[in-house]
Amino acid sequence: MKKSLVFAMAMALGVSATAFAANPFSDLPAGHWAYGAVAKLAAAGVVDGYPDGTFKGDKTMTRYEMAQIVAKALAKGAIGADDKLVSEFADELDNLGVRVAKLEKNADNVKITGTVKATYADNNGGGFKDKTDKSMARLRTDIFFTGEVNDNWHYVAMLRNQQFFNGKNENGEDDTDFQRAYLNGDIGVVNVTAGRYNAFYNDGNTYDNRVDAIEAKVPFGNAYFRAAYGKMASAKDYTGKYGDEDASNSVADKYWMSELGGTWGNWDLSASYMKADDLKTMGLTGDDKIWTAGATYHTGKFYVGGMYLKGDDDTLSNKAYDDDGYVFKMGWAGAKKAVPGSWGLYANYYDQGAPTVISHTMDGAYDAFGEEGFKGYKVGGNLTVAKNMVAQVDYYDLKSKENDTHARTLWSQMVVTF
Repeated sequence: MKKSLVFAMAMALGVSATAFAANPFSDLPAGHWAYGAVAKLAAAGVVDGYPDGTFKGDKTMTRYEMAQIVAKALAKGAIGADDKLVSEFADELDNLGVRVAKLEKNADNVKITGTVKATYADNNGGGFKDKTDKSMARLRTDIFFTGEVNDNWHYVAMLRNQQFFNGKNENGEDDTDFQRAYLNGDIGVVNVTAGRYNAFYNDGNTYDNRVDAIEAKVPFGNAYFRAAYGKMASAKDYTGKYGDEDASNSVADKYWMSELGGTWGNWDLSASYMKADDLKTMGLTGDDKIWTAGATYHTGKFYVGGMYLKGDDDTLSNKAYDDDGYVFKMGWAGAKKAVPGSWGLYANYYDQGAPTVISHTMDGAYDAFGEEGFKGYKVGGNLTVAKNMVAQVDYYDLKSKENDTHARTLWSQMVVTF
């Protein structure tokens, strides 16, 4: 490389050839094509001349000499540690004492993010008559590690710590679990997720919890098809939040599901089928089959939608309890964590037989009535009080589908994202 080609370096630093500075080199005339750039870099202390006051621009540079220029530019903040020049001359920079080790060069390959959720719930009604504690205060911290494997695949792990301030951890004990570990990437047009991850099925009305599974999603036009097979992982359900019941067992064993959906105009449409073996939730212990069909209409910031669900569980084969259900929802806008002052309102109505639910997304006591199923409503809102700080309040009034026993929950949460 000719030394005069340091002009290319100048351009990489955003130095204009017309940005003139005092010329410190006797062998670089004012009319030279590199005059402005070299003079500007010399003034910034990025390039040096020889003791006799010359620049010797026609001399061939060694990689070591070029690395010296890169090191000075790096030290003065003219380029960042992620610049391609730093990567290219990494070994020479190491020899110069500029530490650009592999870990530093690959720092962007692993990202650490997280959420902190401070939650308080207060409960009342006959559905809580057997509870030893009718309130819950918890601090949950989730730390996510995302590692880039290559251009198409990445690995995600999540570590969760939960501190309960009443119930089982009121003496300062806490729980820390390694809860997610999975790969996600593309094989052609097929997106694949494999490992332990959080699965969200049927708008959360059937399942929103961890699974050990493999899932594939294929887009075609405005539609998509996805399918999954695996096991529903150990879940601490609603009752487990209070520490008065053992919620360490898996909510189900093996399962598989398929879903067809898409977006056409203002409509989101979907239909699904799921089979889960050996349920241990909602008072059910048999195999369960669930069919759903749902539609949501969006117009501006407003949305309205509904879903029909049909279940078939062995446990209820000789009982008259409902095995189907429906959910209606509506809402306006919604808090965006990056936009302070953004907010949203929403309301849902539920009427679900026990076989339509495995691990519901809601924070109300949907499982307080067991195999009888539940019905009732939720109203709530959220507000971004500051960037990456979202407050949320929900109120649930649920009751058994077979009698007037209620389970009411006032649930509040502050979510901090980093």
